[in-house]
Amino acid sequence: MSSIKKDATAQQNADAYWKDTLKLLWIVLALWAVVSYFAGIFFASALNNIYLAGYPLGFWFAQQGSIYAFVVLIFWYAKQMGKIDEKHDVHED
Repeated sequence: MSSIKKDATAQQNADAYWKDTLKLLWIVLALWAVVSYFAGIFFASALNNIYLAGYPLGFWFAQQGSIYAFVVLIFWYAKQMGKIDEKHDVHED
């Protein structure tokens, strides 16, 4: 294979990897916004009608639940990024 074709293939692979990475990033950012803004602020008054461990759910979610959701989101992101790395053959052995 010529050098030009190798370079073009490498560029296409890099572009596909970047596209998949950005797609995952936007999904994570959207979930983060939903958890932090909508559940913690926007829907807080509606969630406050439900109680968890004696506290209104809106308050609990803004204070504790969002932290748990963010930690889960970090682990999910790392797992998904590993799958993307393997798909594009840039993973670590």
